[in-house]
Amino acid sequence: MCSKIFDQPGNTPVEYIDTFENNIQLFVKREDLIHAEISGNKWRKLKYNLAEAGNLGYTRVITFGGAFSNHIHATAAAGAACDLDTVGIIRGEIIEPLNATLRQSKEWGMRLQSISREQYKKKSDPEYLDRLQNKFGPAYIIPEGGANQLGLKGVSEMTEISDRFNFWCVSCGTGTTLAGLVTGLSKNEVVLGFPALKGGEYLEHEIDKLLRKAGTNPKVSWELFTNYHFGGYAKISEELIEFIRMFRNSYGIILDPIYTGKMLFGVVDLIVNGYFPAESRILAIHSGGLQGVTGIEEKYGIRIK
Repeated sequence: MCSKIFDQPGNTPVEYIDTFENNIQLFVKREDLIHAEISGNKWRKLKYNLAEAGNLGYTRVITFGGAFSNHIHATAAAGAACDLDTVGIIRGEIIEPLNATLRQSKEWGMRLQSISREQYKKKSDPEYLDRLQNKFGPAYIIPEGGANQLGLKGVSEMTEISDRFNFWCVSCGTGTTLAGLVTGLSKNEVVLGFPALKGGEYLEHEIDKLLRKAGTNPKVSWELFTNYHFGGYAKISEELIEFIRMFRNSYGIILDPIYTGKMLFGVVDLIVNGYFPAESRILAIHSGGLQGVTGIEEKYGIRIK
C-alpha cells in the first residue's frame, strides 16, 4: 500500500500569483496538492523514512510533535494507509475534546502519548528513545518533523524546477524543508525561511546541524526572517487572518494559519518593503497542512475558509 502512496512522481503544479512593482513576480508551488491527507513537505519527509522502516522490517513507527502538528497528522494517515502501527509523542498536555489534528490522527489508529515540555526536550536522547521502545515495542523512530537525512533527501526532490526562480521561500518548523531545499539547489538561488515559532537563533543552529550531517557543500545561500511568527506556534492575529482571507478571495488558494499563511504574509510584506531586487522571480512553497485550519477555527471560534 505504501508504494501506491510514495511511488508517484511527486510533481506538483506551480501557479502564477501576481506581478508587483519593479516586475517582481510571485509564484506558489502547490505542494498541498501532492496527496489528500499526507500533504506537502510531510509527504516528502515521510517518503524515504517509511521506506527505510519497511526495509528494516518494522511494523511500528514512533514520532514527535505538538498538538497541532502537521507531521503527526501525516504520519498517522500514512500509517493507516501502510498498515503500520503509529505512536505520536505529543508536546504538552492533550486537551479534551481533541482538536481536529489529534482527533483525526487518533481515528487513523495513532496512539497519542502526552509528555511535559521538559521531557520533550529529551526527544533525541538515546536513553529516552530506548525507554519508548521498551514501552511501545520495537519501532522505527522518526524525529520531530522528519528532521533527518532521509527527510532532507525527500525534500531535495522538490527542486526539479530550480532554474526558473531566484528566491525560494518556505515556512519553517524544524527547518528540515529549508535544509532539504538548500541541499537540492545548485545555482544562484537564495532560500528564505519564515519560522512559525519563536526562537530563530535556535532554529538557525538546527539547520546548520542538519546541513553538516548531510555532508554537502551548499551552493546556495539561505536566510531566516524571524519576525513573522505572530506570537509563536499556532498563534494568530486578525491581521494574519484577514491576509489569508484576502489571498483566498484574490487567488483561489487556501493557506493554513500555522505555517504557510505566515510565510506568505512575510513574503508579500518583504516585496512591498523593497527587499527583493527588480525582476525577481519568487517561488513560495505551499507546504500543505490545511487540516490545521479547522483546529485553529475551533480554538479561536473564527471562520477562515
